[in-house]
Amino acid sequence: MLYCIMGATGNVGSKVANNLLNRRESSEKLSRLAGEEFDRIVPADNIRVLSRSMDNLRHFKDRGAEAFVGDAADPAFLTKAFTGVDAVFTLIPSDLKAADFNAYQNRIGESIAQAIKNSGVKYVVNLSSIGADLPGGNGPIKALHDQEQRLNNIENVNVIHLRPAHYMENLLMSIDTISSKGVVGDAVRADLKMAMIATKDVAKAAADCLVERNFSGKTVKDLLGQRDLTMEEAAKAIGGKIGKPALRYATLSYDEAYKEWVAAGLSPDACRLFVEMCKGLNDGLFGSGKVGRTTPNTTETSIEEFADFFAKAYRSTISKKAA
Repeated sequence: MLYCIMGATGNVGSKVANNLLNRRESSEKLSRLAGEEFDRIVPADNIRVLSRSMDNLRHFKDRGAEAFVGDAADPAFLTKAFTGVDAVFTLIPSDLKAADFNAYQNRIGESIAQAIKNSGVKYVVNLSSIGADLPGGNGPIKALHDQEQRLNNIENVNVIHLRPAHYMENLLMSIDTISSKGVVGDAVRADLKMAMIATKDVAKAAADCLVERNFSGKTVKDLLGQRDLTMEEAAKAIGGKIGKPALRYATLSYDEAYKEWVAAGLSPDACRLFVEMCKGLNDGLFGSGKVGRTTPNTTETSIEEFADFFAKAYRSTISKKAA
């Protein structure tokens, strides 16, 4: 089997690629232990990873993956990358500096759709988001809704849309404000119970779908993390791991959040869309309450486990600043 991974150097795509490579290396180890008979039972899989830079892919190439370098906005490049592949993991990478964020997203989405049609790939695992069932009021998620519709209109291809909740890794963007102001700040209401998920759990779900290919037609899989929690609870969890047990969460007004994000280097249009997304969450337009938690959409990693990872990143950042 041959799998193709878009965004292989990103937060989710890199973990999907690593997950598949780890599985392959485990199979190869078992094969060496069991001998030739095992080779006939478990064929070797291969992974094709995509990025704009070979430097970013070198560690995957060193592990035996095929490295393809090019621009995701170029359908010819993606067609070449998808050709001969049994299943592909697709996503729309973020360009937070894009002057027209939705236009950028849709340009990449159209390139992906064209490449799927041209390459003849039959299985697609598409990274979407909770709230992508809505055509508007959800900020940058609107373009993921558009992409779902775009892929659903392609005939003779099986597509599963993964709709994960808010990434726990988004909390890493608070490291600077924790060190400078002693708070975690965002425009989401402090008391809003919402689903949060670790990206490694999203990657595992994606890898499972690629390997098992037990979906047909056009389907959706929600991924809601281990449990719903408030931003106050998330701040308390990470605060306890970084030696700041009194760490608090500060709810920013939409205007304050917009100004902070612009100051951080995001484009004004991207900031506008993120404000709209926060407002949609706060108003209950979308979220885990609209989906409903079940055993299949509940994943393993807790906020406490993620907080250990956060603490390592926090200490590393602080020590680099002090150096």
